[in-house]
Amino acid sequence: MDAVKETGLRNVSSVCSIPEMDDFDLSKLLDKPRLTIKRERSFDERSLSEMSLSRGIDNLELSYSPGGRSGLDTPASSTRNSFEPHPMVAEAWESLRRSLVHFRGQPVGTIAAYDHASEEVLNYDQVFVRDFVPSALAFLMNGEPDIVKNFLLKTLQLQGWEKRIDRFKLGEGAMPASFKVLHDPERKTDTIVADFGESAIGRVAPVDSGFWWIILLRAYTKSTGDLTLAETPDCQKGMRLILTLCLSEGFDTFPTLLCADGCSMIDRRMGIYGYPIEIQALFFMALRCSLAMLKLDAEGKEFVERIMKRLHALSFHMRSYFWIDFQQLNDIYRYKTEEYSHTAVNKFNVIPDSIPDWVFDFMPTRGGYFIGNVSPARMDFRWFALGNCVAILSSLATPEQASAIMDLFEARWEELVGEMPIKICYPAIESHEWRIVTGCDPKNTRWSYHNGGSWPVLLWLLTAACIKTGRPQIARRAIELAESRLLKDGWPEYYDGKLGRYIGKQARKYQTWSIAGYLVAKMMLEDPSHLGMISLEDDRQLKPIIKRSASF
Repeated sequence: MDAVKETGLRNVSSVCSIPEMDDFDLSKLLDKPRLTIKRERSFDERSLSEMSLSRGIDNLELSYSPGGRSGLDTPASSTRNSFEPHPMVAEAWESLRRSLVHFRGQPVGTIAAYDHASEEVLNYDQVFVRDFVPSALAFLMNGEPDIVKNFLLKTLQLQGWEKRIDRFKLGEGAMPASFKVLHDPERKTDTIVADFGESAIGRVAPVDSGFWWIILLRAYTKSTGDLTLAETPDCQKGMRLILTLCLSEGFDTFPTLLCADGCSMIDRRMGIYGYPIEIQALFFMALRCSLAMLKLDAEGKEFVERIMKRLHALSFHMRSYFWIDFQQLNDIYRYKTEEYSHTAVNKFNVIPDSIPDWVFDFMPTRGGYFIGNVSPARMDFRWFALGNCVAILSSLATPEQASAIMDLFEARWEELVGEMPIKICYPAIESHEWRIVTGCDPKNTRWSYHNGGSWPVLLWLLTAACIKTGRPQIARRAIELAESRLLKDGWPEYYDGKLGRYIGKQARKYQTWSIAGYLVAKMMLEDPSHLGMISLEDDRQLKPIIKRSASF
């Protein structure tokens, strides 16, 4: 570590530049100079001055500094910042620490919910990979990286377990959805039981767990400067196993990942089967994080080349075919169908009459977003929060697209935020469509849970996206809304209603990621340098030249 501090942290917050594949030379990756990126497009001076930051932030490729910081030499606690800490912060930290799970005396994660009033525990007493991410970021931002390291290593061990559902064996690289620590006070032993989808509702393996693990490993490395963890043979193998699952060749004609319903945060039947935006955005971000952390040995070089090729194809596909704005919507509305040739404009044979009525009123003149799904003759026009925010943070969205997503937030605040940030998706499906799509799911009724419910945990993703795009005032407004209700309501898992006004009908109280999401949002807004551990800069050589008339 002394050597690391003397030489500075290797640039892990941005993937290596992608040259043209014909001229690809892996040796160029070995001595890549530090990027110096000016932030004219985000972190605007007016917004930052509003937050009383005296420091100038000219470079988001932040180097390691002692004390678990994510970049600039900033104080470790908001109490030493120029901000007056909100009374909720201390309560949130107390609740977060109460949710810690220990294995043989070491903290290894946080349980999903700490709800004493709930009689039916189900699996809310387990450590979920996706749920732990905001908790991990909170601990990293507070200079407490040990729990994050323990979690990364423990889940890595679980990846090596044999995974079977009935008589079928899952892929070697699959990460668990969750695990539970069983304490035996008589024998004084701890054991772990992991769930890879065999106990989940619908028996669906979590596609997103592996991606979140890679993203969190990069965040840990970026925050602490500890290069040794990511470079261990076990972590290198873990990344390669996850990538092997994602980069394997098959019958796909698209670079996107084909997924079953319920494979991500939306873990129940909600019509996201196919190529959901959440998985594609996380896939893109995990590829870029892996590219920065893979060692350039014989195996690593092969994966680096495969990742680069996939990133080129994936970024073009997503930016061309998943993106929609006013002009694109108008173009789709005027599509001809049954085109058969390489010059077809309507490449997926989308029938214009299938465009839902609501999207015409929802789409502002300025603004846009990545739609939920694209596959042959099918476009899911629903807006999904996580996928669009991760698209901004990973730079899957171009700077212009990122700005348009923020424009949409401002133009459709009542619909997407309402009285509690933020909608997991918009709009809700109801009536006959709800019966067909969800199978009459009583938990996913209209404007509830995954069907248009409001999830406070998403506050941290919104805040990070706002800071990256230079719109911190949007994040501040959302945080103030959350502060008016969250603590008083007991940190619910989600809220119901078109405006998010009511505590969810089956929402657990003291939901850990609702607590951690608020803390991360608060700490990022007060010290934007924290953004460096979860944000990737735009690689201009990944950006395709998009010609609407020729590509879609």
